[in-house]
Amino acid sequence: MSSATARLTWSLGDRPPDRLAPGDGGSHEVVPDPWAWSHGAGVRVCVVDTGVEDGHRSIGRIQGAYEVVRDGTGELTVRETDGGDACGHGTACAGLIRRVAPECELYSVRVLGKGFTGTGAALLTGLRWAVEQGFPVVNLSLSTTRRQFLEALRSLADQAYFDRVTLVASAHNSPVESYPWRFSSVISVGSHREDDPGLFLYNPDPPVEFFAPGQNVYVAWLNGTCIRTTGNSFATPFISGLCARLLGSHPGLTPFQVKNALYLAAANVRTAAAAAGEPAGEPVGESVGTSVGDADRGE
Repeated sequence: MSSATARLTWSLGDRPPDRLAPGDGGSHEVVPDPWAWSHGAGVRVCVVDTGVEDGHRSIGRIQGAYEVVRDGTGELTVRETDGGDACGHGTACAGLIRRVAPECELYSVRVLGKGFTGTGAALLTGLRWAVEQGFPVVNLSLSTTRRQFLEALRSLADQAYFDRVTLVASAHNSPVESYPWRFSSVISVGSHREDDPGLFLYNPDPPVEFFAPGQNVYVAWLNGTCIRTTGNSFATPFISGLCARLLGSHPGLTPFQVKNALYLAAANVRTAAAAAGEPAGEPVGESVGTSVGDADRGE
């Protein structure tokens, strides 16, 4: 976890940002910074992962911690817990979100356990609960490769989309089919190697939609420590944090509008707008805009 050994299939890799020019179709009108960004105050962000270490120096106190467990009848359910992280992965994601959106409210739902083990059923249960709670942003730095969960996850992602819950999901590092990041109703994220820690890019070549910092990233870890690590898992919280900052300024935005605002704010789209001589546009109101088992971490 502390170093990168596998090739990141869904990453920017060695392609320079200027090779990611948006196509000629569509608007290149950029989102003006004063309109777009808050510090995320009042926006609830749910991290569906391995748990979060409450009180970590890079995170502070979180507003709620939950976990997926089996009840007395053997059914999966979500219950409140005293917090804690089974592996460090969820703490890393929460710390990165806090870095980008320092005033957001963080919640944790543990669906993966020690050794990053988990099941597609636990992922479904935890994600369904998060959607039903109406969290404006849900960070999913994980996925499942099991096709038996495909339709249920797709239906749940659609429900989130219509319920104004923005799902931000990491692409898998390996060349495999996994979900939910491939669904068009979510915001899918890969990583880039650029030195700028604040750089994010729109990808004109689907299925990954955005690239964010995710390689050799300094992250929070277990027992109050920090490490450096690499993976799409750690690019995803950067975009989740940006979503929180957008929604802090404009809480009425839908997931479609959030995704469109990210597109217009991406560095390569802004560069294309500048090259075309297009000024920053003023939106009209808020209406413009490695795992064991069958749950896989998206890093």
